[in-house]
Amino acid sequence: MSGHLRLGVNIDHVATVRNARGAGYPDPVRAGLLAAKAGADGITAHLREDRRHITDDDIARLCAELPVPLNFEMAATEEMLAIAMKHRPHAACIVPEKREERTTEGGLDAAGQHNHLAYYCEKLRDAGVRVSLFIEPDPAQIEAAIRLGAPVVEFHTGRYAHLEGAEQVTELKRVADAAALAAKNGIEPHAGHGLTFDNVQPIAAIPQIAELNIGHFLVGEAIFTGLEAAVQRMRALMGAAR
Repeated sequence: MSGHLRLGVNIDHVATVRNARGAGYPDPVRAGLLAAKAGADGITAHLREDRRHITDDDIARLCAELPVPLNFEMAATEEMLAIAMKHRPHAACIVPEKREERTTEGGLDAAGQHNHLAYYCEKLRDAGVRVSLFIEPDPAQIEAAIRLGAPVVEFHTGRYAHLEGAEQVTELKRVADAAALAAKNGIEPHAGHGLTFDNVQPIAAIPQIAELNIGHFLVGEAIFTGLEAAVQRMRALMGAAR
């Protein structure tokens, strides 16, 4: 798998800024439209149980207004399944979720939660929603994804992003090996979390990875350069790595 590497832009933290004041702006849907105009291949939004950033109305509007696919990040709960079934986004990425965390701290334990996750994977698949599992780049988790019939996995790159030197090189190899294993078994590998202009290219250069999902860094960079410019630069760096 090689060629065009897709960029999914996560717009959660545009909503974080909006909600800090309880106002109607900045609008995450507008951010999604601007990101798509700038070259994003898709938009990612995580509807959390506590609605700390993205809201139900945001999801409804994103599904109605986006010209590119929506990747709906969700916990494996009946409430989130019902919302996914109502809106039928292009994709649903099942992620771990804890109320006390600032952001998603690691990958889903697909191996340990197989029986719980199987129900959600089946329901989403039957509804025509592409299922993705947000996991660590670990063979046991990939094997679990195979058993669950997930067509996509997204590797958590937070550890890679926070390491330096030889340790980062080792973690990069772990991501690359996991991507190769997933692709060998018919699963499309994606990656995301903690990726920036400075660290994205080694991940983008992994030939099997089909999509990167990047949000917090791009929203932060947009404060200084504008969202379109930030997305365009990320898009260019990813393209150069291929």
